[in-house]
This record gives sequence, C-alpha cells and structure tokens, in this order.
Amino acid sequence: EKAAPVGGEETILVVDDEETIRSLVKRLLSNAGYTVLLAESGAEAVEMYRERENEIDLVILDMIMPEMGGQETYERLREIDPNVKVLLSSGYSQNGQAQEILEAGVQGFLQKPYDLSQVLYKVREVLDE
Repeated sequence: EKAAPVGGEETILVVDDEETIRSLVKRLLSNAGYTVLLAESGAEAVEMYRERENEIDLVILDMIMPEMGGQETYERLREIDPNVKVLLSSGYSQNGQAQEILEAGVQGFLQKPYDLSQVLYKVREVLDE
C-alpha cells in the first residue's frame, strides 16, 4: 500500500480552459500546501510565466485548448526557461500528439479525468526530480 501522497510548499501554475478543472485542481493542490496560480489560456499562462518564472516551480498544462494549444504553450514556456517543469494533461491517451510533446521534454503526463491522488504523486515526483 502506498503512503498518503505528500504535499509541498512550491508554487504551481495550472493552465486549463475549463473552469471546473481549474478550481478542482486548485483546491486539491492548495489543500496539500502548494501555492496555486491559474491561467485559463495558453497566452495567459505564457504571460504569467514570463512575469513570475522565478516563483513558479511547476506548470500543469492542458493539451487541448482553444487558440494556443498545449504544444505551442509549452514551446513558448521553454523559450522563457529551457528548464521549465511541465506536467501535460489530456483526456486523450498518451499517444499521438501527447507523445510528441512528451518526447520534446515534458516531465510527465496526467490522464483526465484526474485521479486526485495520482495528481499529487506526479506533482511531487516531478518537483523532486
């Protein structure tokens, strides 16, 4: 049996165009002790990261969003900081487009609908890398 997922004190930027998902993840991570910033689009995420990259320890990035999708957002984040830590999330499986982004250097993948304990494990795992 796994130990209860651990939280932390890092700052995490959650990027998702669905309000329900943003608030769910914010509640989950805040309850675990993290500071959570929210962006509802790729463009907003890039802007926020540009301003606050020194504070942001991890980005949870939705792959399918209107206008600027996850892949383009990821490329922009990497231009700002080549070492940005990103967890990609998608309702689709980990092959196809998600696979390409993973090969481009994303630290991990979260399958939607979220398994909340899995989210906490993955977040901790990537932060501790």
